[in-house]
Amino acid sequence: MARDPNTTANKTFHSLCYPLFLFSVLSSFSFIYYTHCSPSPCSPPQTINPPLRNVSAVINLLSFPSSWNHLFFSPNPPARHLKIALFVKRWPLRNLAGGLERHALTLHLALARRGHQVHVFTTNSSFPNSSLPSYPNASIAFHPTSPSPGGYLNQPLAWQQFQIQNSTGRPFDLVHTESVGLFHGRARNLTRLAVSWHGIAYETIHSDIVQDLLRGPNEPRHSAFPERLAKVVEEVKFFPAYSHHVATSDHVGDVLKRVYMIPEERVHIIVNGVDEEIYKSEPSIGSSFRRKMGVPKRAKLVIGMAGRLVRDKGHPVMFEALKQAFMEDSRFRETVFVLVAGDGPWGSRYKALGSNFIILGPLDQTQLSEFYNSLDIFVNPTLRAQGLDHTFIEAMLSGVPVMGTRFASITGSLIVGPEIGYTFQPTVESLKNSIFKVFRDGRIVLRRKGEAARERAAYLFTATKMAAAYERLFLCLSNHHYCNYPLPGEGVVR
Repeated sequence: MARDPNTTANKTFHSLCYPLFLFSVLSSFSFIYYTHCSPSPCSPPQTINPPLRNVSAVINLLSFPSSWNHLFFSPNPPARHLKIALFVKRWPLRNLAGGLERHALTLHLALARRGHQVHVFTTNSSFPNSSLPSYPNASIAFHPTSPSPGGYLNQPLAWQQFQIQNSTGRPFDLVHTESVGLFHGRARNLTRLAVSWHGIAYETIHSDIVQDLLRGPNEPRHSAFPERLAKVVEEVKFFPAYSHHVATSDHVGDVLKRVYMIPEERVHIIVNGVDEEIYKSEPSIGSSFRRKMGVPKRAKLVIGMAGRLVRDKGHPVMFEALKQAFMEDSRFRETVFVLVAGDGPWGSRYKALGSNFIILGPLDQTQLSEFYNSLDIFVNPTLRAQGLDHTFIEAMLSGVPVMGTRFASITGSLIVGPEIGYTFQPTVESLKNSIFKVFRDGRIVLRRKGEAARERAAYLFTATKMAAAYERLFLCLSNHHYCNYPLPGEGVVR
């Protein structure tokens, strides 16, 4: 969730909270209706790869309403190389990074390897041993500063470093901030600036509704609703200070335009991508990983989960759904095994369910690639509607079908139809039914879905595709010539 710590809600706006909450609820239920309808006659069927069409007229990219992942940009490095300033709270530390930090690394390493100069303004807590990382064939310079008392990027210190670098040699062509890495008070004076949102307060309302519906009979209702609504109002007020906005899912792009009322030409949708050189389909490596982890040959279905094993990632619901499934079906109990990668309190609880659960702990990227290839289905039971989890894309690129909560960002960008995978309502019964459906479908059906998932991810969600889209946006903001599409060698859109 994006929140500027220097901003507090104005109490006079509390009167707006209740209409906004009603609107949020209606939006949530309208989405649920839509997902229940599909693919029945109440909504047209979706296809993985719609027919190609050539772009015959030049368009202005800043006005392109859909995801830039669908556009084809020249793979050749551009003649113009940019000097880019990146503001990010933390830089990734080994395998402990969250989605925002991994996005920053994947994107800017790709840009640096295409000839651009990247200067990273981040906290020195990203480098506990005071040793700055180095990357071959990439021009990345780090300017760490001590964090603020709240743990954020220290704005005066980081800004001072930025001004020094801006006056050294050539000035910066473009400023990029991951969420509120650069607060809006300084961002408002920069016209060549883009902010990437990895979660916004509006999305948390759906999450709060789900969490409240799942609380136990003796569990008190969380008092966060008024606070959440105030945060939405805060964001609606300060988001326009950022010149250009990158939504990392189609759903968030729509919310920024409709609810946050940001002009369409300042909102651009670029869905996250992951490194296709690491995450790819390699069944033989997956078979070896299964043997190494002790999955027996009798296994007919291997389910996988990865990430933080905590409550808001849906593990109480997943735990109970799997527990019931193993109790209710002896064949399921004898032939289904679950691999759990990551750390958190629910790891030990899964382990207590018996030998069908293999707890792997945190894995690095190479190990994660092997993990995904060992699976028949990857499940992300998250209860957080914010952002778009990289694990879905990593699994899809590895040729694994995916199962996810029926949130708008997930079904709007990733699991767009049953040919890709499975979705469920965030309840134990719905999740259990989806798990049993996977079990009934079997490996032949799952392999077909996995290949469809891989094709979609390979076309839309690679690091190369994401970096090309961001590069073109950054070039466009620094030189309007690059806002024209297509340029020579381009012109195919799906």
